Amino acid sequence: MTSKASSPRPEESVFEWTSPGLHLRFDHGDDRPVRLVRLATGPDAPSAAAPWPVVDVITSTGEQRARNDQSLLHSKAGQRLRYAGHESLGDELRISQHDAETGLEVTSVFRAAGPGLQIRHTVRNGSERELVLLSVSSAVVAVPDTGEQELLWGESEWLAEGRWHQRSVKELLPDVNVAFHGQYSRGIFPVTGHGSWSTGSFLPTGVLAGADGPSLAWQVETSAGWHWELAQTGATITIGVHGATDFYHQFAQRLAPGEEFTSVPAGLCAADGGRDAAFAALTDYRRAIRRMRPVDARLPVVYNDFMNTLMGEPSTEKLLPLIESAAEAGAEYCCIDAGWFAAPGSAWWVSAGEWREGAGRFTGGLLSVVDAIRANGMRPGLWLEPEAVGVDSPMAKRLPEEAFFQRFGERVIAAGHYQLDFRHPAARAHLDKAVDRLVDEFGLAFFKLDYNRNIGAGTEVDADAPGAGLLGHTRAFRDWLLGVQARHPGVLFENCGSGALRMDYSILSVAHLQSTSDQQDFLRYPPIAASAPASVLPEQAGNWAYPAASMTLEETAFAMSAGVMGRVYLSGFLHELSAEQSGLVREAVAIHKGWRHRIAEAHPVWPLGLPEWEDEVIALQLDAGSESLLALWSRSEAREIAFPGLRGRTIEQLYPVALPEWTIHAAEDAPVVEVPAGPATRIFVVR
Repeated sequence: MTSKASSPRPEESVFEWTSPGLHLRFDHGDDRPVRLVRLATGPDAPSAAAPWPVVDVITSTGEQRARNDQSLLHSKAGQRLRYAGHESLGDELRISQHDAETGLEVTSVFRAAGPGLQIRHTVRNGSERELVLLSVSSAVVAVPDTGEQELLWGESEWLAEGRWHQRSVKELLPDVNVAFHGQYSRGIFPVTGHGSWSTGSFLPTGVLAGADGPSLAWQVETSAGWHWELAQTGATITIGVHGATDFYHQFAQRLAPGEEFTSVPAGLCAADGGRDAAFAALTDYRRAIRRMRPVDARLPVVYNDFMNTLMGEPSTEKLLPLIESAAEAGAEYCCIDAGWFAAPGSAWWVSAGEWREGAGRFTGGLLSVVDAIRANGMRPGLWLEPEAVGVDSPMAKRLPEEAFFQRFGERVIAAGHYQLDFRHPAARAHLDKAVDRLVDEFGLAFFKLDYNRNIGAGTEVDADAPGAGLLGHTRAFRDWLLGVQARHPGVLFENCGSGALRMDYSILSVAHLQSTSDQQDFLRYPPIAASAPASVLPEQAGNWAYPAASMTLEETAFAMSAGVMGRVYLSGFLHELSAEQSGLVREAVAIHKGWRHRIAEAHPVWPLGLPEWEDEVIALQLDAGSESLLALWSRSEAREIAFPGLRGRTIEQLYPVALPEWTIHAAEDAPVVEVPAGPATRIFVVR
């Protein structure tokens, strides 16, 4: 990384910072804060950025926002910041600024990560009196308004995760003739995550795409509240990316003299191409920020007994045939899901939290089932919901009041559960003992960590506002998980949140796997699986594959294909399948094993666009260079689908070999696939 400075005139200075695939330029002056004026993939590449201050800070002191609008841009304190120095340290550029009026000191850190930047800002109270922070941006960048850009953003909900939209910015930010009025527009396009399900309604990721580039992609890396927005700012479009804020999330942080607060990180990537190029850059950035352990590189096939199978009611008699058939199908890990900790017939949902084997649940004891898993050549795992304590759990009385989320002096209760606060040492100690004991007692190699409620704004215990309490908890939970992984380097940890309702790169940068949905209808899984790589790395996207004896052979292949195009997350009563169905399952698992390490280097491409929820034909390509995987799902009538983006390349059917090949011909040197009526699917190799 290099940094150099120049001074065009006494009152203005410019400095640059470069890293492989990144070229940044900043300026600053006596009359303005530090601005990012250039962001490009190289010195000769076009800039994706236009001049704009690098950070916004809103405090409770004095005027909060300098303009009368709905945006978090134009903060008064942010506009008063002035350059105090910069330095390049390894893969980081650090820029220091100071607000003489309030004494605020801001250090902005731009960390090179693959082709992208991870940005964070630390605010220090350098005054002699207390200050209250109401928001600190994670990233702010302006883009020249070409009039042609399109915005991509995603909605999400239980069973319908990852529903992406692509619209012209002109439609979202209408031209109100601001020049006539002599002001900036007051309108914004906001996308906000509320509460403790970081992806419960919207996705913390966005792309501003030009057809031929440059394009920008960004993500907010937090499991707490977040917000990003687009604003029309004269001849530019400005993107503001934020963690928790007072305006949206009931956040506030008091800073005594000398105290600091650091914003949640934001990822920012520039790309010279359009939509798929932006997502490719974001994919490589996500790989760069992951904390990988040697065990994570194995990418094993996991069987889980929950989905469309035992649904939280495991027993020895039910599990033994599942274990044997899972091993025959090619699974390498076997996870016993919810219910293992409760007595048969009990209300396990409200009694969870002690994490001990349920009395009478397993004939011969849980250890005998775990031994059967190992005897079949697989590694054992268990489901755990570490942040939850059921209202009837013994732990609800044993742990101190301060170890639970509270509002207005009362514990927060959601769906029969209390929420543990991992800032409290008793909460962390309880889970440390539980995980260590389970690993030691059963030799576990896998945990599915679930999170099944949106607890709301947060907690007021040891917090200036509930949003700050929630943020503190999520940061402490991530630190706890890192500590557990350090103690148990051979154990894998899946992240789940009622499917994918907490799917963010605060937690995914340290977790092995992400469940992409709780969707049980195999016909509705393709849009979830096909859009998942926009939010999560393909090698982390645990797509359920749950064949059933009632399915036809075409339906069985359809149910398996989503797993092949990410990570096979196997479930179902596999021992009840016919020989032909079992063959399709084994074939899909074998193909996935043959491709999984190439998938871990691949980039997602959407030849037909990111799927709409009701799309009748869905396509996902995982581009691994000279070869790619291409999945096509048909959910309605027969038709022909052309792939002009694959002009000059060949397509060969890979899966399933036992079912008829789909006809492929060429038109103007581009492959055309004759897609039959659905439900039907095929996976192809593109060369």
